[in-house]
Amino acid sequence: MPMDDYRLIADGIAAAITDGRLRPGEQLPTQRAFARSRGIAASTAGRVYRELVRRGLTTGEVGRGTFVRADRRPPGPHVPLAEPAGTPVDLELNYPVVPEQSALLAAGLTPLLRADALDAALRPVGAAGTAAARHAFAELVSGALVSGTLVSGTRAGASWRASPEDVLFAGSGRQAIAGALAALVPPGGRLGVEALTYPVVKAVAQRLGITLAPLPVDESGLLPDALAAVHRSTPLNAVYVQPRLQNPLGGSLPAERRTALADELRRHDLPVVEDAIWSFLRPDLAPLAALVPERTILVDSVAKRLAPGLSTGVAVVPAAFRDRVAAALRSGGWAPGGFALEAAVRWIGDGTVAAVEEAKRADATERQLLARELLAGQQLRSDPCSYYVWWELPSAWRAETFVAAAARESIAITPAGAFAVDPRVSPSAVRVGLASPPLPVLSRALETLARIARSSPEELLE
Repeated sequence: MPMDDYRLIADGIAAAITDGRLRPGEQLPTQRAFARSRGIAASTAGRVYRELVRRGLTTGEVGRGTFVRADRRPPGPHVPLAEPAGTPVDLELNYPVVPEQSALLAAGLTPLLRADALDAALRPVGAAGTAAARHAFAELVSGALVSGTLVSGTRAGASWRASPEDVLFAGSGRQAIAGALAALVPPGGRLGVEALTYPVVKAVAQRLGITLAPLPVDESGLLPDALAAVHRSTPLNAVYVQPRLQNPLGGSLPAERRTALADELRRHDLPVVEDAIWSFLRPDLAPLAALVPERTILVDSVAKRLAPGLSTGVAVVPAAFRDRVAAALRSGGWAPGGFALEAAVRWIGDGTVAAVEEAKRADATERQLLARELLAGQQLRSDPCSYYVWWELPSAWRAETFVAAAARESIAITPAGAFAVDPRVSPSAVRVGLASPPLPVLSRALETLARIARSSPEELLE
């Protein structure tokens, strides 16, 4: 069979999915059975199935088979979570907004609207920002450590504080991540990431020509021994991790696991990008940078702390990598906006950021308690301070089928496949974002999801 013929077979299956002959959640035959039914070689059937996964039309679930995806958007630049789902109750995107924040932000902006201050704020700035911004953001990312946990007998806050000279800026947290990865991993290089990870990192890696190497996790998070094994098998250029409030699983690495991870990074001379975007919700936990500061690029942002439209990103970069990250931010066009940066500096200085953070910590706790109450009896993973829940579904449900059932009720949730580094290996689970809707709307949506979970797919999707 000519090499292109497997794509023609894939086109036929794609057409059946598009016109509804194959429905979301429907299982495809095993590759062996598919090969027999089509009179083709097993290797050709394997190419067909890999092509369908590549197009984002199907997903593989370990030990269960291959299923039609509910979300038929192709992979690549358009990534799950990158855009609103367009449904009335959006539990995909996860941007917390508390009622008091607008008034606080408005008050902090008033001095910036004077003509002289505005003129200065509208001038362009580079990745280094301004001296005032570097000092303010150094305090911001270090401030979460004032009640830090004990690390090797010393308080984390005493062992690591961001230095202003190490601070660089980007237009957003995503751009700061992209700049760090571009600086550390060459095209064709390998980046170790948790097997279930932030989807934007998957898209950034694809654009930069970086190969992702999934790192095994357990209930406590990333396994340091597994990282070492993956690196010994095929060397990594760097690692990307979320030690605090990991997205999508919601947990945080225990202190002993962070110490073991730091030891492995140092032993194998591996740089690491630490995503601290959600860290403001767990100010009691120390960052990985407290243990291995010489090789950790810590990335943070004000978008989750304040509001979705305020997207200034920050990277705390040790001296060994600083010039490379700054060059990557410049060449990528990822420098910050002057006005947004100056506004953030003022909000940090006048206490607005601290006040909004405190309100959001209380809000996240309330929403997490609500989720635990309304989804009682379900297999959930999360942190009491997190804005999302990882839900391992009842055995009757597969992720794609459950997402389709929720969509029929005008609720958007995210299937595990959006987070899976290997699209062929995806658990039967979903992530439920708790931050975006008002509490009464969230309550009704969670009640509906619980009802769906108690039903069977056959009842709801006929």
